[in-house]
Amino acid sequence: MNHLLGKILVSSPTIGDENFKNTILFIVEHNEKGAIGFVINKIFEHSLNELTEFSHIRSFPLYKGGPVDKEHLFFIHCKNNLIDNGSLIMDNIYFGGNFNQVITEINNKNVSTMDIKIFIGYCGWNANELETEIAEGSWLVFDSSIEMVFAQNPDLFI
Repeated sequence: MNHLLGKILVSSPTIGDENFKNTILFIVEHNEKGAIGFVINKIFEHSLNELTEFSHIRSFPLYKGGPVDKEHLFFIHCKNNLIDNGSLIMDNIYFGGNFNQVITEINNKNVSTMDIKIFIGYCGWNANELETEIAEGSWLVFDSSIEMVFAQNPDLFI
C-alpha cells in the first residue's frame, strides 16, 4: 500500500487548488490511512533563526511544507549518523528524529541545506484521497533521488 512512499509529486497545470500551483512534493508516509508529504520547492519567508525560540542558532532556511499544522516544524534529512530516531523513507532519506540534535549540528556546521530540509506545516490526505487526485490528473508522479529532494531548486530535475 505504500507505493507512493519516497515519490515526488509535481502539480499538473490543471490542479484545482491554488495552494498547490507549481508545487513539488516529497511523500514521507503512505498507508491505508492516507498520506503525508512536504512541499520541497517553496521557501518560507523567514529563516529558522528568525523564530523566537530558535534565535540563538545560525541562519537556516525553512520551507513551506504545506497547509496542515503550520504551528509545528517537521524535517527530512540524510544524516542518520548525526540525528537519531529518524524513520527511513528511502535510500538515505529519513523523516524526523531528534530535533535537538538537528539544532546542535546546524550550529556546529555539520549539516547543510544539502543534508536537511525543515518545514513549517505539511500536506496530508485521508485514505484514498491522494490516489483520487492522481487519477484525476492533479499530480504527476516521479521517482525521487537524494539529489532531487535536497536540491535548492528541485524544479531543475523535473
